[in-house]
Amino acid sequence: MKQVIEFWDRHPFWSSAIVLSVGMVLILLWAGKDVGFTLRQWSALVVATVALAFISAWIINWE
Repeated sequence: MKQVIEFWDRHPFWSSAIVLSVGMVLILLWAGKDVGFTLRQWSALVVATVALAFISAWIINWE
């Protein structure tokens, strides 16, 4: 746990981007579980969601 806290303190952008990405992808998978997307569509959505999470974390970390 100490390593996680140290990583969070040393790399706040990467930490928030990773946490936000995981949360957004989990919500995406839960919300779209019955839609019937193909693997290629799911992959594109996950990549777009992770990109959006990183952009959001970047904006949040503006000082």
